[in-house]
Amino acid sequence: MEIRKIPEHGNFGRGTAKFFPKRPVRSFRDLEVYQKTSQASADAMRKVTPKITGKYPMTDKMSQCLLTIPNLIAEAHSRRFEDEKAGLKLLDESMAECNKMVVYLEQVRDIYGGEVDRSVCEELIKTYIYSREKIFRLYKAWKRFHEEHERNAGRIREAK
Repeated sequence: MEIRKIPEHGNFGRGTAKFFPKRPVRSFRDLEVYQKTSQASADAMRKVTPKITGKYPMTDKMSQCLLTIPNLIAEAHSRRFEDEKAGLKLLDESMAECNKMVVYLEQVRDIYGGEVDRSVCEELIKTYIYSREKIFRLYKAWKRFHEEHERNAGRIREAK
């Protein structure tokens, strides 16, 4: 179990820190990136899309994109052991979808700034950029795991 150092509230970088064990991942719902993208998709569907429906020509594509990201993460988590390449490909697709969401939200913010709360768009943009970075780290971790597994399997075969 990994131990994370969490700064006390209002005391970032100074003074004492509390330590919290990182919870084990038992399902895709335990992944922070799934939780963040799921919440962001709900926020966008409630706070952004109703204000641009019928105006922004990409509304349907944007809605499809934001709902797809958590689904891709969940499916990648399910396939990560069964078919390593398929799981990594799904994570790659989810990163591309995060990038698309940033573009869609920037367009909506810039075109409909008077009708859509700019701060909501900015927060969602930050969330999708952060999520893309987290998905990339998850991608690298899963890839490293599979490479180590293959090396270990090769050593076992050589020993026989």
